[in-house]
Amino acid sequence: MHAIIVSAQGGPEVLEYVERPDPVPGEGEIVVDVAASGVNFIDIYHRSGAYPLEVPTPIGSEGAGTVSAVGPGVQGVAVGDTVAWANVLGSYAEKAVIPAVRAVPVPDGVPADVAAAAMLQGMTAHYLTHSTHEVREGDEVLVHAGAGGMGQLLIQLAKLKGAKVHTTVSTAEKEKLAREAGADEVLRYDDFVDALRGKIDVVYDGVGKATFDGGLEVLRPRGLMALYGAASGPVPPIDPQILNKKGSLFLTRPTLVHYIAERAELLQRASDLFEWIASGQLTINISHRYPLAEARQAHEDLAARRTTGKLLLIP
Repeated sequence: MHAIIVSAQGGPEVLEYVERPDPVPGEGEIVVDVAASGVNFIDIYHRSGAYPLEVPTPIGSEGAGTVSAVGPGVQGVAVGDTVAWANVLGSYAEKAVIPAVRAVPVPDGVPADVAAAAMLQGMTAHYLTHSTHEVREGDEVLVHAGAGGMGQLLIQLAKLKGAKVHTTVSTAEKEKLAREAGADEVLRYDDFVDALRGKIDVVYDGVGKATFDGGLEVLRPRGLMALYGAASGPVPPIDPQILNKKGSLFLTRPTLVHYIAERAELLQRASDLFEWIASGQLTINISHRYPLAEARQAHEDLAARRTTGKLLLIP
């Protein structure tokens, strides 16, 4: 089979398309013929060394496909089942080895590539809007980068919960995508602070350094900053006293792994997503599909913000 490995941590050039032996499942594992692998900023962090890994290493955290082999001790999963997963390294491959407890069943009404595109970003949007801050009807929400894959999902889920959603984008083309996702107000990055100062209940910020300080300015007293990513770079250290001065604000730096650590929670979040997708309440915008061998190009396009919506690698 073919797979992408990281030969050394660095730029996109360290992604190598290699041939490897077909995997054999161990205790509690399954092998999946991958239909699609999702491309995410966490993959860039793994590749670059922002999240250090021992190299050489497989890469890719999300995908979906058909079970082709089942290891000893596996229950509830059979050859031929369609499953999806997130937070499992080695997903940029034609065949992936997945712990059976991390695989979720994909219902017939959801295509495998859509399931792959929904898992990591979809469950992140789910926990942010349902757990980190349980959005309520009438909440004023700010979603940064509303035209990206995460942004579009956050807008849709916050609207499903009855919020008024404000978002930031950089171009007219991206404004159109954010409005199609359901945003009530679309602002440019230079304008959002003056337009929203003191109005917002929760800020969902995956941009980081470039937007963080402005995000604190727009929060109401006792509002929440949910800093879930750092596309523009990491946020510098902050004096906690700033949160006091700006209105007893809350700050959290959540990550998906802690919101799907228990299998019951993983299944509930994935089941909700697939139900919304199948019923048409949630749209997954797959904007680019790349052959597996073009993983470098996918990383370059994502890092340069040349894309909108979700990127997939297709073996």
